[in-house]
Amino acid sequence: MVEVTFAQLQAWLVAFLWPFTRITGLMLTSPLWGHSSVPRQAKLGLAGALTVVMAPVIPPMPEVPLISWAGLGIIVEQLLIGAAMGLVMRVTLVVVQATGEFIGLQMGLAFATFFDPSSGTNMMVLSRILYMITLLMFLAFDGHLVVIEILATSFEALPIGLGRYDPAAFEMLARYGGTIFVSGMLLALPLVAALLIINLSLGILNRSAPQLTVFNIGFPSSLTVGLILLMVLMTDLSRFLERLFSQGLAFLRSFLDVLAPLAG
Repeated sequence: MVEVTFAQLQAWLVAFLWPFTRITGLMLTSPLWGHSSVPRQAKLGLAGALTVVMAPVIPPMPEVPLISWAGLGIIVEQLLIGAAMGLVMRVTLVVVQATGEFIGLQMGLAFATFFDPSSGTNMMVLSRILYMITLLMFLAFDGHLVVIEILATSFEALPIGLGRYDPAAFEMLARYGGTIFVSGMLLALPLVAALLIINLSLGILNRSAPQLTVFNIGFPSSLTVGLILLMVLMTDLSRFLERLFSQGLAFLRSFLDVLAPLAG
């Protein structure tokens, strides 16, 4: 008869639960696995499978009882680390949504919105299209595999139960949120500048010839020129996304490195 002691059961639960908590935090907040269209059962199943694969190479667990205030603190700690990692990737991919918002406003598509269940807000159609293209490009560049690799190495850089972290890392994460506006505007700037010149020209035409109905030609011209420029932009979108993904993954690694120094 096989007998399992409480200490063995405690060790098995600890070896699975605490890594599972960090991985689940990433799954819930990342833009790919955390999408609302992914069933919760699939998220938990993938997190459990990754935990089983990573558990043998994870550093030894701290000697902390699972059912204790210290054990609860470790669970919250692992959730925060996983959620922060997922937030970095979400900020990286939300850049194209900001680009779609900037371009859509100039093209006159501000009214073309619909409810997005993943974010819980109304989103422009153009933002939705660019975001789906970005997700597909992220998969094509194997970005999801790189994120899983960084997640696996994070258990060595940030061992479970470390308890001491550098708060400057979270300040760096907050500052990284500015990438949404900086990179989003850089991608949208050619279209925004061209459409702004068109709107300025139509405004001057309306002042010089009030008898012309500028509103009848303003929207079709802005929409047509915007679609043409958007087609031109798509030819260089892959190179921009490649740089964006590289920047986001590099920041994710540096974030973990900055979070860890107080371990010594």
